Amino acid sequence: MSPTGTLPTGLGTAATSPAGPISPAAAAGLPRPRGSSAPRLLQTLRISVRAGAYASANRRRYGDVFTIRTAFVGDLAVTCHPDHARSLFTAASDLAPSLTGESQLRPVVGTTSVLTALGDRHLRQRKLLLPSFHGDAIERYVTMIEEITARSIARWPTGTAFPLAPRMQSITLDVILAGVFGIDGRPAKSSPEGRLRLAIAGVVRASTLPGAKIAEVMNMASDRPIGAVKAVLAMVDAAIYPVIAARRRDPALHERRDIMSLLLLAETEDGETLTDLELRNELLTLLLAGHETTANQLAWTWERLLRTPDAYDRLRDAVRGDDDARAAEVVEQTIWEGMRNRPVIPAVGRRVTVPWQLGEYAIPADTAVGISILLLHHREDLYPDPFAFRPERWEGTSKPGTYTWIPFGGGIRRCLGATLAMAEQRVVLTAMARHTDLVAEDAAPETAVHRNVTMIPRHGARAVLVART
Repeated sequence: MSPTGTLPTGLGTAATSPAGPISPAAAAGLPRPRGSSAPRLLQTLRISVRAGAYASANRRRYGDVFTIRTAFVGDLAVTCHPDHARSLFTAASDLAPSLTGESQLRPVVGTTSVLTALGDRHLRQRKLLLPSFHGDAIERYVTMIEEITARSIARWPTGTAFPLAPRMQSITLDVILAGVFGIDGRPAKSSPEGRLRLAIAGVVRASTLPGAKIAEVMNMASDRPIGAVKAVLAMVDAAIYPVIAARRRDPALHERRDIMSLLLLAETEDGETLTDLELRNELLTLLLAGHETTANQLAWTWERLLRTPDAYDRLRDAVRGDDDARAAEVVEQTIWEGMRNRPVIPAVGRRVTVPWQLGEYAIPADTAVGISILLLHHREDLYPDPFAFRPERWEGTSKPGTYTWIPFGGGIRRCLGATLAMAEQRVVLTAMARHTDLVAEDAAPETAVHRNVTMIPRHGARAVLVART
């Protein structure tokens, strides 16, 4: 039986596979995962530029577990079995620390942010941030998201093809700026808040330029930004620090409920508060992680909907009908299927500090392990007809499996903003399905391109707004 037990019709189960820490003697009796003998640099380029295609090719050739030889993290063992994911997600942090501490985002958001910090430091940062992403905080954000979405949709052109991804990015950026920084609406471009908005939008644009991938690879082995990344971050820092300084001086700071204000006031159990650098790192993490990922996930879901008429009709009929409970159910199933079928983050990683068993294989201590979200989400035994976009496959289940649906990762490293990301998707998906009729510009599906650690639609999910309803 799979880690989630018996699943409803439309979902399946994976045969059990042993996984977890083992003794050196036990590891010596098991083979290591197989993999390509191609040069490290070539494999590094392949996994950096076409991660999904390269991982899929390896799985077809070697099975659920295989090795990719990289130039930065050494030999990378990749798995796509839910039992293996569970063993790594539930392991003590000293046995399987996160690979985000070694990622290309380290020179961007620093080594102290909740994303890149490890061990006690990570838990400290997570505890400070967690209250801002649950319960009443999310309820406050929902009304704000509805207003921002309505304003955005009203500005979309009719009868002309346009990419949805930038429109989604505009919505999520306004949500993040309002919820995280307390910046409502569109501030004047000359104001500190306006300059911050322009700087963040500039970072997103810069990441799409032809040389962005080269700049990303150059920064993978560094703790500090170098080259073009350093120049772009200097622009962001010049915008973000004045906003932090102004907020520290705000006489109404204690009355504000945005995340930056709450973090300025937050204290650890030892009475420590965040420095400006720590606050900058956390805010930049929330901006980049919460803005780009949610926007592109929405774009992917619409890219799939517009090429799957039955799923699109099912969503519109439910949202425009009189049964609110059914509408909420279908919206949720559509989100789950979008995140399963086209996960924006294709993989998460750990570095095991002791020998580890992954099925019939063993990997030595100090080995990087990648859990391929993309491959796990397309397992035929878990998801029959896995490449089809079928939201109805989730009928009859209250929530996806903890280790069979992992777009937010898992364990103590599960995405801190998952609740906010889901709330944003519900609001935007519902509003678009209720108030717009869209068609794809091209019937051919859009392929993925890789930007930093994400997979995004190559053409931004281009669509035509036929009518507003």
